[in-house]
Amino acid sequence: MRRREFITGLGSAAAWPRAARAQQAAVRVVGFLHARSPEDMMPQITGFRRGLAESGYVEGESVRIEYRWGRGQSDQLPAMAAQLVGVGVDALVAGSDAPALAAKAATTTVPIVFAVGIDPVKLGLVMNLNRPGGNATGLSIPTAGLDAKRLRLLHELVPHAAIVGVLLNAAGGPYITAQQQDLQGAARTIGVHVNVLRAGTDGEIDAAFDTFAQQRIGALVVTASTFFDTRRSRILALAERHAIPAIYQFREYAAAGGLMSYGIDLPRVYHQVGAYTGRILKGEKPADLPVVQPTKFELVINLKTAKALGLAIPEPFLRRADEVIE
Repeated sequence: MRRREFITGLGSAAAWPRAARAQQAAVRVVGFLHARSPEDMMPQITGFRRGLAESGYVEGESVRIEYRWGRGQSDQLPAMAAQLVGVGVDALVAGSDAPALAAKAATTTVPIVFAVGIDPVKLGLVMNLNRPGGNATGLSIPTAGLDAKRLRLLHELVPHAAIVGVLLNAAGGPYITAQQQDLQGAARTIGVHVNVLRAGTDGEIDAAFDTFAQQRIGALVVTASTFFDTRRSRILALAERHAIPAIYQFREYAAAGGLMSYGIDLPRVYHQVGAYTGRILKGEKPADLPVVQPTKFELVINLKTAKALGLAIPEPFLRRADEVIE
């Protein structure tokens, strides 16, 4: 019922303050904490809002979303998480690993819905995937675990590249050791040599690309990293400047001019995050909602970039792509 209709039907203006308070009390508040920036998260935000709306919670009507953005500065996330808890949110959404850890450290009572790229059990977010057992649940996205697969796909496309560069996040935490080991194991299997460089600042990213160019690498794997996601435009420009065929983790890289990407459909992931958040707002407990593990991965090829690099994409490889950007 619309507010004006409600007042008219009641027949008494004196009752309006009580009605207004009742409507305000019905609006739920959700905190949304992410390490990236809103400018490059619009498809994910749209997916999240859609998932919420399908559960009956429309932003600006029945739910208010308090957004906090790390903009690539992970050290700001703990304070932001504490601030959201202090606001009194009904649920706290944490996108990616660092925000999830910050949210978990900030509260043991506010429900948390996460989307993380590392096993949430190893991160200490849940006790197990089927029965999380605490105040957190969400989606476990195997982003870093797909880096070896990305190397194999890149080798198929650029088989003449005897040396392949690997860009790792210098501040990526303990899991980057596993990333590097997986990549080196895959490299041995397919018979290529990998040159691994780590970067944790804009200057280090620039320097890494200069080094890759000096080493005359034939291709590049930009490993899964939220930090690199926040520097997507910079990385893509450097790959173009040095004419390096590269593969990335998300479609947004290929859509913005990267050669190729292989990974999960992020907007779909955040749609599920929105749906889980809606279920929690309706009264379900995170402890009872199993952690979801996406099984659909998409291969995206930018044909225009391939042509600019002088790469001829074999027809069988193109047919395997979920999307070809022309």
